[in-house]
Amino acid sequence: MKRIVFLTGTRADYGKIKALMQALEKNSMFELQVFVTGMHMLSKYGSTYKEIVKDGFPHIYQFVNTRDNQSMDITLSNTIIGFSNYIEEFKPDLIVVHGDRVEALAGAIVGAFNNIRVAHIEGGEISGTIDESIRHAITKFAHFHFVANEQAAKHVFQLGENPNTIFEVGSPDVDVMHADNLPSIILAKSRYEINFEKYHIVMFHPVTTEMESIQIQAEELVSAIKKCKDNFIVIYPNNDEGSSKIFDAYEKLKDCNYVKIFPSIRFEYFLTLLKNAESIIGNSSAGIREAGVFATPAIDIGNRQKGRYSLSTMPHIVHVEAKSEKIIEAINIVRNMKLDPQSLFGDGKSVEKIMRTLSDYRLWETSVQKQFIPIIEV
Repeated sequence: MKRIVFLTGTRADYGKIKALMQALEKNSMFELQVFVTGMHMLSKYGSTYKEIVKDGFPHIYQFVNTRDNQSMDITLSNTIIGFSNYIEEFKPDLIVVHGDRVEALAGAIVGAFNNIRVAHIEGGEISGTIDESIRHAITKFAHFHFVANEQAAKHVFQLGENPNTIFEVGSPDVDVMHADNLPSIILAKSRYEINFEKYHIVMFHPVTTEMESIQIQAEELVSAIKKCKDNFIVIYPNNDEGSSKIFDAYEKLKDCNYVKIFPSIRFEYFLTLLKNAESIIGNSSAGIREAGVFATPAIDIGNRQKGRYSLSTMPHIVHVEAKSEKIIEAINIVRNMKLDPQSLFGDGKSVEKIMRTLSDYRLWETSVQKQFIPIIEV
């Protein structure tokens, strides 16, 4: 039996990897463990570790690694210490991390330094901010790469990774989106007491390389919301440095009856709300990935997702500067958009493909000693 530990630090990554965790838990070849940390442990963001506990996983370890608006380097060092002590006791055969958060980087570092194989989900992608560097750093520490599409696979190979360790499986969240058990829009609205018939979703995160302008950007977004006066569902930003400036700007929305603000929304319910939204506005990757699958228009603000998409291949996206008048113009544009669903991030069978790979004995014979594979030019 192989012991596999998943490290999860946010509501977003847990929603994407939960189906894979459930599949592993049901398979007698594996013993699943879950290391829960990051935003999950903060009451300000809804203490979302409770959702993981409710989902019934038997081996859950909770670790507080951060406080609100703590610098990312301190969060990284705290996570390395906590996770290192954890794996010393539980000695997993594989560590699974997702995406580009500092918690994932900590998991990859600890695994590599302790000769434990690391699997990275959704590496090889391009974006703005420090996330870009974190994601590629995880790739260099990881032993296996479960990427979303061919372009991401090429990027991982370009970073010198062995092509035999790169698996194009799609994005696990697409599996959830294609499932037939998502809650209905009536149930989603009822759970979160949303009485809007039509609405936009707003998710705006701090860009850590633009600290000097975060406050201004957030205020421009709030100004657009107030001037537009459509209905808006606003979800808290992540807890990266600079989030306090976004919270300060959101204070001006507290008395607006056309705005509902939530610390967090459970992933399946978020997907239902996204599917039925007029648009998603901000700089979340959900506007790039999930919105396209549902043919929901996305208004992408600023540089956080820079390089992650092409407007020619993702026609559901309207990119704007963080200026209130530009955001309002974009809102008026998306009202009339007619879109078809996209499948740039897989066919909804990611979990099946990952499970097939993990069940292959040859994977477990892969050496923990990595070697850079140069691209040979002909």
